[in-house]
Amino acid sequence: MIDKSAISNPKTHYGDAKEATKHFIWQRATGALNIAFLIFFAWFVVSLAGAGREGMVEIVRNPVVAVILVLLLVNVAVHMRLGIGDVVEDYLSEGPRNRLAHAANTIFALAIVIVGVGSIAKLVFWG
Repeated sequence: MIDKSAISNPKTHYGDAKEATKHFIWQRATGALNIAFLIFFAWFVVSLAGAGREGMVEIVRNPVVAVILVLLLVNVAVHMRLGIGDVVEDYLSEGPRNRLAHAANTIFALAIVIVGVGSIAKLVFWG
């Protein structure tokens, strides 16, 4: 028998509607920004073609390029975290494994951002 009170309460099994809407908007916004960043990234890769290490460092040392690379990295990590979070919610039932998977997903995304921003900072400040 289906518990009708659980179905009528949107915060029970189906989640919070406001959080779902926020998640949906963040997923679409980061996806749209990824498309915009694709143009920059295509220019960046083409400009590095055939360049040596010195040429690459000079391009990355440009403050505009460095800031855009950091924003691109953060945006991709946020988009990845949201997408993998969807997969975790779809395939793991609520419980400790689900919470562990979400925590691992967040830690992984943070690690990517920290290592990436550190790498960009190393190139910008120390060559």
